[in-house]
Amino acid sequence: MASFHSLKTLAIVVLTISSFVQVALGDIACENLNEDSCAFAISSNGKRCVLEKHLRRSGEEEYICRTSEIEADNKLKDWIESDECIEACGVDRNSLGISSDELLESRFTNKLCSPACYKHCPNIVDLYFNLAAGEGVYLPKLCAEQGKSARREIAEIRSSGLVAPAPESEVKPSNFMIARAMPPF
Repeated sequence: MASFHSLKTLAIVVLTISSFVQVALGDIACENLNEDSCAFAISSNGKRCVLEKHLRRSGEEEYICRTSEIEADNKLKDWIESDECIEACGVDRNSLGISSDELLESRFTNKLCSPACYKHCPNIVDLYFNLAAGEGVYLPKLCAEQGKSARREIAEIRSSGLVAPAPESEVKPSNFMIARAMPPF
């Protein structure tokens, strides 16, 4: 009986150590991450991990880590975000999905643009740089304008990208496409 328990304990220890070795060696698969390390992680193939909530037939909520189609900067592969950066940047490990909506909140952009985040947390800055660029906003400019004309920059994020002509103009509205900009590293 004692040997059965020691074998069971040994198996648990080996599995635990092998998962740490896998992360230490840089072989991260989003689907293998738990809910506490998923958000703001980057897999070995350079894709961002996202936390998703699923409802089981029993009505129980289940959180699953999945690989998204969003690519991160090549220098950031095999990345699990530190607790220090999570706190400094004002993000939440329980975030579901990836969205630019947080850029609309001045408290969030103040934390994102703070030196503690902007200069020391390249993963989170890269993510929000690209999200802002997708909305037509240049994150370094938004951070530089913090407090001055940040409201105008935030208004650009709320815009759909549809540019209306002047009232007396014969020009028809245009929808402009924004190319991905390079992060400020």
